[in-house]
Amino acid sequence: MNLEKVVFGFFIILAMTLNFGFVYGEVDNPEHHHVYELFAVIVVNLIATVLKFGERTQIGAIHLATSFVADLQLIASACVWGFAVYLSGEGLTAPVTASIISLALGALAANVLSVVLLVIETVLFHR
Repeated sequence: MNLEKVVFGFFIILAMTLNFGFVYGEVDNPEHHHVYELFAVIVVNLIATVLKFGERTQIGAIHLATSFVADLQLIASACVWGFAVYLSGEGLTAPVTASIISLALGALAANVLSVVLLVIETVLFHR
């Protein structure tokens, strides 16, 4: 068993499951989505992105692209949260929360695609 591949798979799957946990719940209800969970999702996604560097295959390039998309959407989600709470004074209203979750759902789609690619890559691997 290759420890590097285990760690790689662990972070890709953890990124997806944490993202799912964050977006799960009523889309417009701020009580169903916690800021620390969004922070954890961003950190794990960034770690997964770093682990994807150096891969020189086409699937590796797609892995990295999906990671960049997820990172971008999650950071945008955090920016919307920060703007609503700290700059606008509006707070987490239903429309703001829906925007935050919409961006995080886009990141979840990218994470699901990354996991699907991981499974395909694993199935196609020949010893």
